[in-house]
Amino acid sequence: MKQQGFFAELKRRNVYKVAVAYELVSWLLIQIATQVFPFFEVPNWAVRLIVLAIVVGFPIALMIAWAFELTPKGLKRTADVDPAIDSRAKPHAWIYVAIVAALLSFSLFFLGRFTASTKQNSANEVLAKSIAVLPFENLSEEKSNTYFAEGIQDEILMRLSKIADLKVISRTSTQRYKSAPENLPEIARQLGVAHILEGSVQKQGDAVHVTVQLIKAADDSHLWADSFDRKLTDIFSVESEVAKAIADQLQVHLTGREKQVIAAKSTDNPEAYDAYLRGLAYTLKTQNTPDNYLGAQKYFREAVRLDPKFALAWALLSYVDARGYHTTNLQPTVALREEARQAFETALAIDLNLGEAWVAKGYYHYGCVNDFETAVRCYEQARKFLPNSSRIPQSLAFVARDQGQWERSESYFHEAERLDPRNVSLLTRHAQFYIALRRFPEALRKLDQILEILPNDIDALVEKAAIAQAEGDLPRAATLLTQVHPTAGDPTAWETLVYQAILERRPDQIISRLKEILARPDPDVGYLNGELRFWLGWAQDVAGDHIAAQETWREASAELEAFLKEQPENWSLLDDLALIATGLGNKAAALTLVERAIALHPIETDAANSPQSIDILARIAARLEEPDRAIAALKKILSIPCNGGLATGMPLTPALLQLDPMFDSLRNDPRFQKLIEGKP
Repeated sequence: MKQQGFFAELKRRNVYKVAVAYELVSWLLIQIATQVFPFFEVPNWAVRLIVLAIVVGFPIALMIAWAFELTPKGLKRTADVDPAIDSRAKPHAWIYVAIVAALLSFSLFFLGRFTASTKQNSANEVLAKSIAVLPFENLSEEKSNTYFAEGIQDEILMRLSKIADLKVISRTSTQRYKSAPENLPEIARQLGVAHILEGSVQKQGDAVHVTVQLIKAADDSHLWADSFDRKLTDIFSVESEVAKAIADQLQVHLTGREKQVIAAKSTDNPEAYDAYLRGLAYTLKTQNTPDNYLGAQKYFREAVRLDPKFALAWALLSYVDARGYHTTNLQPTVALREEARQAFETALAIDLNLGEAWVAKGYYHYGCVNDFETAVRCYEQARKFLPNSSRIPQSLAFVARDQGQWERSESYFHEAERLDPRNVSLLTRHAQFYIALRRFPEALRKLDQILEILPNDIDALVEKAAIAQAEGDLPRAATLLTQVHPTAGDPTAWETLVYQAILERRPDQIISRLKEILARPDPDVGYLNGELRFWLGWAQDVAGDHIAAQETWREASAELEAFLKEQPENWSLLDDLALIATGLGNKAAALTLVERAIALHPIETDAANSPQSIDILARIAARLEEPDRAIAALKKILSIPCNGGLATGMPLTPALLQLDPMFDSLRNDPRFQKLIEGKP
């Protein structure tokens, strides 16, 4: 066909008209997607899907226009249509369609601009009603009273955070700042607020002096200030008066229930309140260690012993118990799980409208009994009472993650960070979320945020080193780990250090350090001492000292078996015992133990963590020279987002398969070589 004739044929077959009409309609659809969808909170993936469908559909539309003709008798193949008839004047309906599409597009364009402007105005209005409460200065002669100043600050913040019309930044985002910093405008910008509350507390005996000042951050002007002298028994009145004064100054609307919450008195017992404040101080520490959980648990138990009607202390005791059970920072016994349940039930029996009690109940159902539906209902109920709490969307993120709803989980993490932008613990969990997805650049950005807030944070450095290991960059991992000096009560950091030495195949130095730690084990970490003993045996085995490794593993097995009697549902403990049985050559016991662990948390109900036990199964099968079973397990976990079975929970990667000596028996298997190359 000649070139001129070809273009004439395109025109005759209406290919040009279809292309123009398609572009106009596409423009219309994209306008609807980008301007209207956000108004109804339709997720971004729907917009991306529409754009992708439009791009794919364009060549298909042109092919259909070339091959078919729309006639008064319906759609017919172009080859079957008489050209003479086809050449007659045709209606110009497509022109009207184009005009209508253009008008709709312009309408949507201006609608989008209008709604964006409205949203911006609304955002500015919300920003005007926003506040961050900076750490209160401890002016007491006894510096040990720091916990008391922190508690007063947190109690004021807690009352403010229950006001729906006020944006309140969590204490976890503000605790890194000084009590009276000089650069208030910059701090307000970092936290996204318009106002700052500063204060100081002086406690002497049962007398308390509290000074507070409300500052407009933009020009550093003082809007309101006051001082209060009270007895310890009347400290709640100060917290209530301050919260009420701030609400008045910022012209915040208070509902009747919010007025009651602000004025509420949690306990009449000053000793119980003191114990509660001491427990609260432990929950606000950044490191996720057994020491901090045990400290919080101890003082909350004391608070409810002194005042059995102290609902808030019951709620926080339940939350600490349930979270400690789930994370194994407390020994996950049946007794601990029962205490968590009884504590939130007691809190709700005292005060059914206590948001913290609903959060505790939600975490119990999530972390202790894997009842995700009930957990979500509890968290949504808690939202009604805690509109500014970042813990609720963070908790919902955990549930969505474990259900395999990764995109929804990410959305909840973003929501939590908007409420609590400098919360180190929250940023760490978000980084670990990206690690499970193997989205390492995003995880590193979160970890770098943490290190900007808290330089030399051990948890962040350990996670960054683990990412370097997963990417096969052992020199970078080693450089990061030179900055890590963990205590005996931080087994995750120690395991990461040992794993580095094992991956480098140079474990001699770490063996001596581990022996020193295990010679004086920290009793607070419970079964994790036995887990660390497994790592010592593995290091000895890699070093070629097989007799010492066998002896170490026998000690570890005896130690962990004792814990298993009290923690029969601890699948992490079962994984440890399975690895040890493998090292001792007990194939039947190893497979039985790991299969029991997998059954306790099947992937259908625990998408993020169940693959940890499948990771252990792959390692056991490789060590026991069952290549088919090992390869099948490896293919499974490499194909899905998940947490890994060792140390920080880093998921396996092709680089780790290349380096990890547990997989040495598979090196010559072509299927394993394909996995190392990143091929399924």
